[in-house]
Amino acid sequence: MKKQDPSALYGVIGLGRFGAALVKTLSEAGKEVIAIDKNEERVREVRAYTDYAFVVDNLSETALKETGMQNCGTVTICIGEQVDMSILTTMLVIKLGVPHVIAKATSEVHGEVLKRMGANVVYPEADMAVRIGRRLIFGNLLDYVALADGVEVRRIAVGGHVVGKSIQELDVRRTFGINIIAVERDGRTDVEFTADYRFAQGDTIAVVGKMDKIDRFEKELQD
Repeated sequence: MKKQDPSALYGVIGLGRFGAALVKTLSEAGKEVIAIDKNEERVREVRAYTDYAFVVDNLSETALKETGMQNCGTVTICIGEQVDMSILTTMLVIKLGVPHVIAKATSEVHGEVLKRMGANVVYPEADMAVRIGRRLIFGNLLDYVALADGVEVRRIAVGGHVVGKSIQELDVRRTFGINIIAVERDGRTDVEFTADYRFAQGDTIAVVGKMDKIDRFEKELQD
């Protein structure tokens, strides 16, 4: 492997559905990825996306070093079901000195152990359940990105009494405590709109703010 900026190199350990999707996403974004799994078929499937896919039967420190995992700026451990292996592998990756370690967890207890070790923890199944649930609750919710401390960026289809009103008249910052950061109309996204922009049916807005405050705004749109 050619020498490069570690921040541009990613590692993925465990190539189940989550890990394989992560490899594909990173690769399609032009990132170099080291991918490993003990299952040869899984490794073979991701070789369409990276030249650095390896079958590793024993996840030891030596084996990880042989793949070049220590050269990564970020490594994601996607071993959720085997809790003991997940914890051991996370410990080894942290020991290798990787700056940013992300670990998949399947329970709060599992996640708490990983956090105490110094990893950033993700709960893919739980996050997906929340995403689907929120889509069901809010029929016009198109997409959202959860940030820290209960803050979200959410795309919302405009409708109801909001149509025809200007951004200034709506005054969501004062009324709801959220901010409009983008307006989409006819397939175009505008982030430099003015306060006199008037909403039309079919517009989509991107807002940022606390989840409960966006929920209140969402409800207002439906009334």
